[in-house]
Amino acid sequence: MVPYLSLTFLMALGCALLLGVAKSGIKGLAVLIVTGLALAYGAKESTGILMPLLICGDILAVLYYKRHVKWHYLLKLLPWMILGVLVGVFLGKDLPEKLFKFGMAVIILISVIMMLYWERKDRQKVPSHWSFAALMGMLAGFTTMVGNLAGAFSNIYFLAIKLPKNEFIGTAAWLFFIINLFKVPFHIWSWGTINWDSLQISLGLIPAVIIGFVLGIYLVQKINNEKYRQLILLLTGIGGLAIFFQ
Repeated sequence: MVPYLSLTFLMALGCALLLGVAKSGIKGLAVLIVTGLALAYGAKESTGILMPLLICGDILAVLYYKRHVKWHYLLKLLPWMILGVLVGVFLGKDLPEKLFKFGMAVIILISVIMMLYWERKDRQKVPSHWSFAALMGMLAGFTTMVGNLAGAFSNIYFLAIKLPKNEFIGTAAWLFFIINLFKVPFHIWSWGTINWDSLQISLGLIPAVIIGFVLGIYLVQKINNEKYRQLILLLTGIGGLAIFFQ
């Protein structure tokens, strides 16, 4: 039985709420969500708990932004992400928990640094050659398999092609819906991180994802994005450091 009133579960509930908000289109929360769940359930185990929540959020985002997807750009990135996922499956399967945790923390901190850099450089031209899509796709695929942390790399790619906000959100929604479905069999049969115990936890968190998505749709139009992203980047950097000392 899942202890729904435990501090651990309440922390996870907050992460699930933030996940719903993030899937509504407010970028920059992924690292905070992954950090919180890793602190609650362990670095590797949390990746399996998170998968059903991500897919739930993806479905909501796909339904809400379905008219805004740009398939051409999605298909340029998707094959490279799939290849990155396969590399992540191979390299991440037998990693010890301590090394997995260290790797996740490093990825979190690198992601924060990258997003800080691109936040300051967002007016400059970003390379759009096919090799850029290949690099970002590989990195996104690897990090999404190892730690569900592809957001920074996919965001940089979509910044490069200068997608408007709704097209950005809609295309990313379909991209991650496809990729997350692709990852499920590996979590079940290769890593064993999705199992009956993890599913019980995930099912208990899904209502928070739905509530967070509805809340996020409202916030998308109300929030001061610049100040908000600065706060989230600060909190996620602190969260990444916290994993080192867990």
